Amino acid sequence: MGVTDTEAGARPWEIEMSNGHRIVVLGAGYTGLFSAIRLAHRTRRTGVKITLVNPSSRFVERLRMHQIAAGQELADHRIPDLLAGTGVTFVQGSATAIDPEARQITVDGAETLGYDTLVYALGSLTDTGKVPGADTHTFTLNTPETAGRFAVRLTEIAASGGTVTVCGGGLTGIEAATEIAESHPGLDVTLISMDEPGAMMGAKARAYLYGALNRLGVTLETGARVTKVLPDAVELADGWLVRSDACLWTTGVKVSPLAADAQIATDDRGLILVDATLRSVSHPQIHAIGDAAAVRLAWGQIHGTCQSGLPTAQYTADTIARLVRGKTVKPFRFGYFHQPVSLGRRDAVIQFTKADDTPRRMHLTGRSAAAYKEMVSGSPLTTYRFSKRMNVTTIVSKGGRATRKPAA
Repeated sequence: MGVTDTEAGARPWEIEMSNGHRIVVLGAGYTGLFSAIRLAHRTRRTGVKITLVNPSSRFVERLRMHQIAAGQELADHRIPDLLAGTGVTFVQGSATAIDPEARQITVDGAETLGYDTLVYALGSLTDTGKVPGADTHTFTLNTPETAGRFAVRLTEIAASGGTVTVCGGGLTGIEAATEIAESHPGLDVTLISMDEPGAMMGAKARAYLYGALNRLGVTLETGARVTKVLPDAVELADGWLVRSDACLWTTGVKVSPLAADAQIATDDRGLILVDATLRSVSHPQIHAIGDAAAVRLAWGQIHGTCQSGLPTAQYTADTIARLVRGKTVKPFRFGYFHQPVSLGRRDAVIQFTKADDTPRRMHLTGRSAAAYKEMVSGSPLTTYRFSKRMNVTTIVSKGGRATRKPAA
């Protein structure tokens, strides 16, 4: 996915920047909120008008959703409060349609918002539609409300020593299973996964992870494909039934169909296809960030995490700010740095990685790792506060030599 000098530079429609140039940011998750705040700081003297659209006024800390699921109370951060002093207009509502030719967003099926530049940051959700029964008999971490309902269910079954299943052995599933086991030691927690949990880690970090799961009493069902979720059990491909009084679904993701419905070029998963400057290949006035964008670098395609999402938001805010001033931009560069995984409130494992997310030899465990993970989880809010006054970077690694040239 290369970029020419002309593509990287300002185009005629991008330099018609009279006062009142309208920028709309769709989605106020980690990436959308950061891009709006940073854009406001970077364009504060240009007359740009920025609008942020999101269904809820609450800022959701997705990195902490497993804590809510385990029954812990989290701080209630409100998006208007986080935007205070930036000049960004907040519109509470759901984007229901995009007209990229007219450059309009429809909100809640009625109100329309015009834009000159659109930042598409709608993110992703856990997909419960692929396995029968998952949509009706499982809980997800998609919202604080769904995670909260799972926490209530845990309280209901805790007294009788019920069984909890967590489907999905990725980082989210691992964090949820360990958090639940630590917070509710009377429950029987089973982690069900097709792949080996922690398979992306080095051998020592993975061994520590397995030791923590064993210490917390989490039962592992690996190499297990879930074929159906029942009201009181999870059915595996070999016919085995795992008892389940409460099932948490953390495997598989889906994105909003909004972009594909608008005939914006997307891949087979619905992610917006972008060039090396994270602009839509079909509609260059649209910038896609975070989980919503199919971002391919020389070493491969980035996957949806806060670690990669915030750098796409930072880069896009800076790119738009440069285009507003008629300047050229350089291609996006990024490399992974770590895989931080909490194992309850007092333990964690941090696997440091190469730019392509493969493990390095170095890892961190125990209380120091837990402190590190807590710092990582809290860093977005700190970044937002400082970004109102200065340019705070979230890019730890630019990927080294592998990203010096855009992907072909």
